[in-house]
Amino acid sequence: MLGCDVVMRLVPIEFAKPGDCLAKTIFDNDGRVLLREGVTLTDIFLVRIKRLQIFSLYIADEYSEALIDDVIKPELRQHAIKAIKETFYSFEKYNLYSDTNNFNQKKFIKEKQTYFESIGNIAKDIIDEIISKKNVMISLVDIKSMDNYTYQHSVNVAVLSLVLGVQLHLNQHELYTLCMGALIHDIGKVLIPKDIILKPGPLTEDEFKTIKEHTTKGYDYLRGCLEISAPARIVALQHHEKVNGNGYPDNIKNKSINRFARIVAIADVYDALTSDRHYRKAMSPSDAVEYIFAHGDTQFDYEMVKAFSKAVVPYPPGTLVKLSTGDIGVVTTILPNFALRPQVKIVKKGNRRNSQEIGATISLISNLDIVIQNIEFAV
Repeated sequence: MLGCDVVMRLVPIEFAKPGDCLAKTIFDNDGRVLLREGVTLTDIFLVRIKRLQIFSLYIADEYSEALIDDVIKPELRQHAIKAIKETFYSFEKYNLYSDTNNFNQKKFIKEKQTYFESIGNIAKDIIDEIISKKNVMISLVDIKSMDNYTYQHSVNVAVLSLVLGVQLHLNQHELYTLCMGALIHDIGKVLIPKDIILKPGPLTEDEFKTIKEHTTKGYDYLRGCLEISAPARIVALQHHEKVNGNGYPDNIKNKSINRFARIVAIADVYDALTSDRHYRKAMSPSDAVEYIFAHGDTQFDYEMVKAFSKAVVPYPPGTLVKLSTGDIGVVTTILPNFALRPQVKIVKKGNRRNSQEIGATISLISNLDIVIQNIEFAV
């Protein structure tokens, strides 16, 4: 538990300062604890965090009134990241050494089976956690480091996909297939040169062509993995297809795209947009939802987009927001199906005629003329 008697708020690293209380444990690239929640940040700690290329973190403050919990336990999240990393690394080793004289095919097959069985067990654990929660909604962005991005992204995509799958009333077997497909959807990226994956700027046409190969490379490898079902394998191939036929690798459209791949496509883009990358800062959850909604029926399955929008909370309790009145407030309560119209407690009065007094609680459902303009990180 926190060593500070307050709750947490996600802020960009540049808004964190010495003396702040870290409100969520930070792990290094191997899943070991780097800084535990409750630690008081120092200049040295902040330098170490930046060196890991972590661009946001949770701090404790006096404004938040509700504890923000992860959808899955931190221990399970780190266990999942480690298992995916080991599985992807095994594939990378296979590609490097399978044609050499000292390659042990039987040993590799046994290792591969162990890795995928581990991922299967993790998938079941994640499903159990998610379906045990009533009205589960996605309300936070996980802290990611650049070096471990692909593995952390894979776990987030699985969680997002499952929450959407629950909204779509998938059964237990379907949720398992969906989760497996989501966890390994990007396995082909281990065969893409890292200088392209980590490029801190726009890709050239040739580089983007190379990146697109991760779908077919991953699928070709998974076809030899009996531990992964055919519908889960095809997610790796089709998660970049678009319902209008302008995706890749095969330019298929609408219901020709596997249902699980259509779900993962939404989760994949949402998590990518809300993550810091080498070439851009993370988009706010609300902007990411708007982007996905704007691309319903062109890039994404529109019915799935509508269900997804009900499962995502762009402004979770504890978020500081600026209102159209000029006031700054902290989100206190979210109403199901009205995530963009929460209750907000004013912490700083604006200078407009309709500004509210400090301490007042405003329901944006009852005050439709007031809207959230943006997220604030300091008062």
